[in-house]
Amino acid sequence: MTDSKLIKHPSHSRTIMNEMILPNDTNTLQNLMGGRLLHWMDIAAAIAAQKHSGKTVVTASVDSVSFGKSIKLGDVVTLQAEVSRAFSTSMEVYIKVWAENIPTGESFLSNEAYYTFVALDRNGAPVKVPDFSPETEEEIRRYDGALRRRQLRLILAGKMKPDDATELKALFM
Repeated sequence: MTDSKLIKHPSHSRTIMNEMILPNDTNTLQNLMGGRLLHWMDIAAAIAAQKHSGKTVVTASVDSVSFGKSIKLGDVVTLQAEVSRAFSTSMEVYIKVWAENIPTGESFLSNEAYYTFVALDRNGAPVKVPDFSPETEEEIRRYDGALRRRQLRLILAGKMKPDDATELKALFM
C-alpha cells in the first residue's frame, strides 16, 4: 500500500497555534494588522497540511478572508486549522481564528477561511496526498462542500469551464 492510499485520521490533520498580540503586530489604532493575521493563518494551515501529507506544502489559494471584530493589543489569538478534504495532490484546510482578552475573559470568533495547499516532492513536483476521512458532522459538512469550493476556485482561476462544474451546477438545478 502506498502512502497516498493511507487515510489519515482527522486528529493527525489539524493544528492549534497561539499568538499574543504585541505592539509590533499592531497598526496605529492598536489593532492586529490584517497582514500579520494572514501570515499566521498561512503558517497554521500549512502545518495542518504538512501533518496530513507528510510532505512539504505550498499555498495554492486563499478563499474569502473577512475581518470581523478587531483584535486588540494584548489579546491572545488561537488559530485552529484542519484539513477539510484531500484531493489528488492538494488539500483544503479550514481555519478558525479566535481572539481572547484574558483579563476580561471576553472571547470571540474573529475570522474563518479556507486555504488550499499542494504537496511537493523533493524536486518541487506535485505529489499524491493521503485520502481524508471526515468523522464528525461538522467535518462531513465541510468535506461535502469542499468539492464545490474547489470547482469555484478553478473557475475563477480560469482552470475549469463553468459547464464542467457539476457540483456547483447541482446547487442551482
